[in-house]
Amino acid sequence: MGFRKAKKQLIECLENEQIQHVMDRSNIDIKNRLVTGEVSAKQLANIVGRARGSNYESRPHHFDASIDVHIIAIKHDGVRWYIKWFYLEPDVVFISVH
Repeated sequence: MGFRKAKKQLIECLENEQIQHVMDRSNIDIKNRLVTGEVSAKQLANIVGRARGSNYESRPHHFDASIDVHIIAIKHDGVRWYIKWFYLEPDVVFISVH
C-alpha cells in the first residue's frame, strides 16, 4: 500500500471511528494522545490530511512481517507529530500518536 492509499484509508477510519489502539504499552499516556483525549479523531484527521509523501514511511511489523506499519512524521502548527499505525480490517490500530 502506498502513501496516498494509506493516508486516505486512515482518514476514513478516523472519520468513521473505526479505531483501535495497541494497549499493552506501559507509557500509553505519553505515546498515544488520541487515547488520552489530548487530540480528537477529527483533529488527527486534519493533521494527517496535511501530510505529504515526504512525511511518510512504511515498514514490516516487527512481530509479523506480513503487516505493514505506516508512519507519518510531520510538523503541524509548530508541533511535531509522530503517528504510527497498521490496519486490522476494517479498523486502524494506532501504535503511537504523539
